[in-house]
Amino acid sequence: MRLRFIFSEIGIGLRRNLSMTISVILVTFVSLTFVGVASLLQTQIGKMKDDWYGKVEVAAYLCPSHSTAPTCAAGEVTPDQMTKIKAALEQPEVAPYIQQPIYFESKQDAYASFEKRFAGDFMASLATVDDMQASFRIKLADPTKYQVVADVLSGVQGVEQVQDQRQLFDRMFLIMDRATLLSGGLAAVMLLAAILLITTTIRLSALSRRRETGIMRLVGASNLFIELPFMLEGAIAATIGAALAVGALWAGVKYLVVDWLGSSVQWIPYVTTADLTRLAPLLVVIGILLAAISSVVTLNRYTRV
Repeated sequence: MRLRFIFSEIGIGLRRNLSMTISVILVTFVSLTFVGVASLLQTQIGKMKDDWYGKVEVAAYLCPSHSTAPTCAAGEVTPDQMTKIKAALEQPEVAPYIQQPIYFESKQDAYASFEKRFAGDFMASLATVDDMQASFRIKLADPTKYQVVADVLSGVQGVEQVQDQRQLFDRMFLIMDRATLLSGGLAAVMLLAAILLITTTIRLSALSRRRETGIMRLVGASNLFIELPFMLEGAIAATIGAALAVGALWAGVKYLVVDWLGSSVQWIPYVTTADLTRLAPLLVVIGILLAAISSVVTLNRYTRV
């Protein structure tokens, strides 16, 4: 009997405040979608860093004949200088930071790679082997220890420049991190709006049923029995909004990321529906917490016995 009464009160409340209930569902949907986007963006950044930083190399470019660098004052790098450079990289204090063997890319190798990458390009047809630059390609055991190798080769004769390929990706990761912060900020604003809207909906529902709650007080109903229908109304609306957010995010990941981007650009490790599956329970919990916080704040004032 009590359960039937509670469910009937929930139905009455949802019907009386239908427009507000729909608003709660929509604002919860939008806010949790932003939360999900921010979380998935951070997961995407983590996957790309793990994959790309593990593949990048430190390139020690050797002096060409026309370089103006102080370490290239003697002209093009000599075989003796190359031997000393390799010996410096094989020192016992440096070796643990480097994955052996160290790859040497000659001018001919660089030219072959250049032709393969820019095949069919008019400018590529103008390049010659002499325009290329020899280099040592160094794979780090820990990609964050670039400075160790840079310090070893700094000022060494025959080395024109030491380049960490991570720098090529840092700007992109910075942009993605800022996009994550933007999504997180929008999510916080929308979550606040959701709390305020749920609070308003519960308050209006409580005010519209003051006569019923007054009678319940007179017959000795407990605070929990009076408040439970209002709490469940907010929880139902927030849960529906969370479910819609999960559904929208699933569709975006499945059809936009996995199917479209995954088939178009295959060398990037993308987030998958499995990542969303792990995130979905958190989004539902956040939706329920929104309703719980709003209910506690509102009901303590408007339905307390």
